[in-house]
Order: sequence, then structure tokens, then C-alpha cells
Amino acid sequence: MTTPNLSIATLGAGAGATLIGVIAVFLWACLALLTTLTAGIPAFQLLASSFAVAFVASLCILGLRGTGEFANWRQPWYVWATGFAGIFGYHALYFFALKAAPAAEASLIAYLWPLLIVLLSSLTTGESLRKRQLLGALLGLAGTDLIMQQRASQESTSMPVIGYAAAFACAWVWSSYSVVNRRFSNVPSSIIGGICGLVAVAGLLCHLLFETTVRPAVEQWAAIVALGLGPVGLAFFAWDHATKHGNLAMLGALSYLAPLFSTVLLIMVGQTDASPILLIPAGLIILGAVIATSRSRKTSG
Repeated sequence: MTTPNLSIATLGAGAGATLIGVIAVFLWACLALLTTLTAGIPAFQLLASSFAVAFVASLCILGLRGTGEFANWRQPWYVWATGFAGIFGYHALYFFALKAAPAAEASLIAYLWPLLIVLLSSLTTGESLRKRQLLGALLGLAGTDLIMQQRASQESTSMPVIGYAAAFACAWVWSSYSVVNRRFSNVPSSIIGGICGLVAVAGLLCHLLFETTVRPAVEQWAAIVALGLGPVGLAFFAWDHATKHGNLAMLGALSYLAPLFSTVLLIMVGQTDASPILLIPAGLIILGAVIATSRSRKTSG
């Protein structure tokens, strides 16, 4: 009698963690919009500033919950190294890819990571890969492809091989980090606050080495703070919890909702033009998410 109850409780906890991961997806949908508001700020300066905001905010929150929360930061070096490599490595490669290649194509290649998560999760975590989840991820990829093509520049710019390589490496870094992070399920997500601090320091060093400092305007500072609190702050705490306790394959499929909502937000604020053809990729992405998540309803029924 206790085994079914335990299974139901575990299933419920996993579903809840997966939903928390969706919060990160929604926050990342705001990344493009907020980044456009920081136009003119060098990439590593933006990286250092936004992660510094996330670090300070985490210090405040953990401090209010008691100094004992910082004891959770006493983790083996490889836990810190994994988090730093995943978060800093992803952003460094992503920014480099956007500079070395046309943004639309680089973004599309980088956004292979949800599909890679779906595939890698079945190989490394023992979670069974359902056909619905794979189909949902592929539909999401197709919809993302259409969105990126619609947002592509009309200029025909040749993309260097190094740009392709950086974007593809970016996808592999984030998908690998998300899957490997599952092994640290016993590590509290509060450690992300400390990792944000390391990323901020690394970003600052890269900025001082490779860039010229630009003083942000008031509006740019507001966007930087918003980035640090949302897509760069809370999103990583939510994603850390989800990858440790949620369904990785389903998270990968649902992650394709991010470019859809990102495009919708850009249309709402007038950063890009609305087009009836947007209904096609939107339909593909939504259909993919519905197909990928339908397994949980079937199981619960």
C-alpha cells in the first residue's frame, strides 16, 4: 500500500520540478527583448553586470533566510566547476557566436540544446525516451527554425566556420550541463548564487581584457537589473532545480516555447513586425509542447 503512494508522491514532485523549469523558459523568453534594450553595451560587460546583479540579489535573499543558508555553498570543487563551466561557457560561446556569425543563424544553431537534452537524457540518466517527446522536440525545432528565418536579416552575410562551431559548441555545453547537473540532485539550488558571482568575476576579467567600458544610460541600467533578476537570476535557480528533480526530456521539448514567446514579446513592443505567417511556427511549437507533455496525462490517468 505504501509503494503506490510513494510513487504518486515522487511523480508529483517530478512534475512540480518540471513546471518550475518552465518558469525559467518563460524568463529566458524575455532575454532577447531585454538585451535589445542594452544595445551598445559590450557583451562581457553586460555579462558581468547582469550576473553581478543576480549575485547580489541572491546574497540578500539567502541572508534574509539566515546565514546557515551559506553552509550549502560548501560543496566539492567539481560541483562548482560544473556550474561555472555550464553557465559561463554557454554565455561566452553564445556571445562569441553572435559576433562571428549572423545572429539569426547562430541563434538557431545554439537553440539545438533542447533537442540535445531530449536525446542525451535517455542516454545518461536512464529516463526512457518516448516517441512523443522526440516528436515534440523535432516539431519545436522546426518551429524555431521558421521563427529565426523570419527574424533573419535581409543582408546576405557569409558565416565563418568558427561562428558555426561556437554556436554548436554552445548548444552542447548547455545541454551537457543540464543533463550532468542531474547527478548533483542532493546539492541545494542556493549554490547558483555563488556560481553567479564567479561568472560575474570571469565576465569582468574578459571585459577588461577584450573590451572598452561603456557607461550605461538609465534605461540600460534598468534593463541590466531586469536581466539580473529574471533571465540571468531567477531563471538559473529554477532551471537548476528542474534539471535535478524534473523530467529532462520533457524540459527539453518545452524549452522550445522560449523562442515563440520571445518573438511575441518583440512584436508587442514593436521591435519586430507581426506577420500572419508567424502562426505556422507558433502552431508547430505549441503542437510539439502538447505532444511532448501528453504522456504525463496518460500516465496519471
